[in-house]
Order: sequence, then structure tokens, then C-alpha cells
Amino acid sequence: MTTASSAGAKSWMIGSLRNVAPLVTLIFLIAVFAFMSPSFATMSNFGNIMRQISITAIIASGLTFVILCAEIDLSIAAIANATGIALAFFTLQPDYVNIDNVPLWGGLAIVMALLTSFLLGVVNAIGVTRIGIPSFIMTLAMMQIGAGIGALLIRGQIAYAVPDLIKTLGSGQIMGVPWIVVIACLVLLISHLVLTYTRFGRYIYMVGGNREAAEYSGVDVKLVISAALVISAVCCGLAGMLGVAYFGSAQQNEFDDYLLDGIAAVVVGGTSLFGGRGGIPNTIIGLLVLGVLNNGLDHIDIDSFLKVLIRGLILLAALIINVYAQRLRAPD
Repeated sequence: MTTASSAGAKSWMIGSLRNVAPLVTLIFLIAVFAFMSPSFATMSNFGNIMRQISITAIIASGLTFVILCAEIDLSIAAIANATGIALAFFTLQPDYVNIDNVPLWGGLAIVMALLTSFLLGVVNAIGVTRIGIPSFIMTLAMMQIGAGIGALLIRGQIAYAVPDLIKTLGSGQIMGVPWIVVIACLVLLISHLVLTYTRFGRYIYMVGGNREAAEYSGVDVKLVISAALVISAVCCGLAGMLGVAYFGSAQQNEFDDYLLDGIAAVVVGGTSLFGGRGGIPNTIIGLLVLGVLNNGLDHIDIDSFLKVLIRGLILLAALIINVYAQRLRAPD
């Protein structure tokens, strides 16, 4: 009885390690930065953190689906950038061809930009599930394709035109709360509901946890992975469109930093790189850890180059915990 209880306690500790460590890290960072900078622990600064992580949150929501399937998507930043540039490009088309008062053109530009991200996701899905290219290589190639599309459309220039709706959602507010924060919260909520309460969500966890068992259970593994990659691309597209309005312009390499941030948010939060464990609550914790870390470092007097090193060390620690927890689970 004692042995069974000890084994159960050990199993619970191992299972909790990936979830507890990010939460402890978050509390520790908040305490340290609040002690070192009085301006950090304020409601206005909390609002700044929420606004700063909003674009990453939308990207990380879609990426969570992919990583839960034990796959990876390195094209998230490139797709976001390509979609944002495509939105500006399509918005400007009436000006290029001297068309005035085109009805609902802004809406058409939004649809075409989202369709761009959807098609890029479909290409990723076909490459991974139909041709058999490893997701790391396929999405690495898509990273270059996305960058090429953006370069071709923008041709080294900067575009400022976006539809009024996107301008409002990306840089406007509702009752003092930025719309982009509201949308990020909605995307996270919907993603959580899908993963937790739908059959598709259960299939995501089954595919990531044990792909062979999922196939024997009748799950269309290729379709589930394809759907995850497309969801990731569409989330990136949404983030790219809102980001163009948030930054005030569309230009090449505007979203490059979001590749590391998006992956780090999912992994730091505790979602397993080996698939099947984690979810949106973990991603939220990871987002807050990154947001508090980046914002807190800006509030203290520290070498700017040291900030990059600290972020890298935090990510390395999260990866070590992720892999260590997986190894401890392996014999079970």
C-alpha cells in the first residue's frame, strides 16, 4: 500500500513538474521586478504587458495545436508577415488601378489576406501529410516562401494602408481596453474550448500522445495534423493583419521576432514538445512569463545585450524541464 502510494505521489510530481515550474517562474519574476522597480507593479503597466503579448498570443494559440500533435511550425512569423503585407497590398489595389468608391473593398482585402494564410497552411499540410516531408523541413521551406511572397508584394517599400476595420481592431480601444487584447483573449478562449470540449481536440491529444494508437482507434491522423497546421497558419494570418495596424505599417521582416516568441510561449508554459500534454492554459502562463520578463527587463537598468542572454537562458531552462519531465514519464 505504501509502495503504491509512493508511486502515485511520484507520478503526480512528475506530471505536475511541467505545469508547476512555469507558474513558479512567473511568480518569481513578478516578485523580483516589483522589488527592483516601483513602476513595474502598476495596473497601467499590466495593461502594457497584455497589449505587448497580444500578437504573440494569437500566433501561439494556433501553434499550440501543432505542438500538441508532436509537430513543429517554423513558418509562423513568415506567414504572419506575408499576410500582413498581402492585406496592405490588396487594400491598395483600387488606388493602383484608379478605381474609386469600390463597395466593400476593405472587406474583400481582409478575406483575400486570410485566404492567403489559409493556402499557405494548406501547402504546409500537403507537404507534411501527403508528401511526407518532416514538419521541421517543410515549415522551414515555407518560412522562405512566406518571406519571398512578402518581398515580392512590398518590393522593399513600406505600406501604410489597411482597411478601417483592421485599423480599429489593431490599434483602437473599447471602453479603455485595446481591441487587440480582446481578440487575443477570444482566440485563446476558443482554442481552449476546442481542445478541451470537442472531438477534434481529443483527436489532437491522441495523435500527439500515441500516433499508432490513434490510427488503430480509427482517427485520421493525417487529417488531424493537416487541420492543426492550417489552424496555425490562419491564426498567424490574423495576427499579421492586426499587427500591421498595431505597428502602423507593413514591411519586410516585421514579424521575425515572433518566431522565437511564439515557440517560447508554448514551450515555456509547459506544453510538451513530444506532443499530447499541455494546452492553452500552459500557453497563457508561457505568454505571461515572456511578457513579464521582457517588460520587467525594460524597467530595470541592465545591459540591452544581457536581456537577450537572459531570455535565452529562460528558454533553455524550460526546454530542460520539458525534456526531463518526458524522460521521467517514459518508463510509465
